[in-house]
Amino acid sequence: MSEERVGFFTDTSVCIGCKACEVACKEWNALPEDGLSLTGMSYDNTQALGASSWRHVAFIEQAAPQGRTRLPLIEADSAKGTADPGPSGAESSTEMRWLMSSDVCKHCTHAACLDVCPTGSLFRTEFGTVVVQEDICNGCGYCVPACPYGVIEQRPHDGRAFKCTLCYDRLGAGQEPACAKACPTESIRFGPLDELRERAALRVDELHEAGVDGARLYGHDPEDGVGGDGAFFLLLDRPEVYGLPPDPVVTTRDLPAMWKHAAGAALSLLGGVAAAFALTGRRRR
Repeated sequence: MSEERVGFFTDTSVCIGCKACEVACKEWNALPEDGLSLTGMSYDNTQALGASSWRHVAFIEQAAPQGRTRLPLIEADSAKGTADPGPSGAESSTEMRWLMSSDVCKHCTHAACLDVCPTGSLFRTEFGTVVVQEDICNGCGYCVPACPYGVIEQRPHDGRAFKCTLCYDRLGAGQEPACAKACPTESIRFGPLDELRERAALRVDELHEAGVDGARLYGHDPEDGVGGDGAFFLLLDRPEVYGLPPDPVVTTRDLPAMWKHAAGAALSLLGGVAAAFALTGRRRR
């Protein structure tokens, strides 16, 4: 890489679910619409990342944790903080909260999609990001199951794979990605990856001091199963609550060792064959 590696830090504690990032991403990258129908999934009409949704704002509605200081809660009755008594006459707590998070391709340090692509359509840019060249993609689909996050998807009309490019064209022009530019609360931070990791660690400490003990980082550790993500997150609950794998592992991480073992086995086999021929020759003489 000729440039400093850059990426995203998404602080979900300040995400308001406005979807400005989704709209900006679609507008800048001229992505087709794919989420206008009502789904019954709260306000999450996009539902998941896909070939035409490179940003996805998740809405997770859950009961507020009890006995610990948390972020402001959504209450069913603003005056009382409790709901009306049920049929039994007993009052039940209806304190709820929304966890909101803008998901995106993680631009993994060890990207399995790169390893399995047979055409070179997927490549690592000078900024450390991973991009699909749609004019080279042959629609084989190998990258889809290789991604540990389930990010990449093929478009049904031609089978080609698409995902977030981290606005590669904007980076080349010295601009920040469209989603980060549009975020009104700075939930999506863009910049040099090392600086973002330092900033994220400070933010977690700040939240812990404020009593938000569920705050944690996800995808920031260079020693994890994908070598650290180029797009990592501050979460307020367990990763699986947000639909993220708790311990993602790059599916091709064992390929070098496998090829080494295969080469050793092949050499052993050739040695055995050569020895057999030599022994047969001596017997004939």
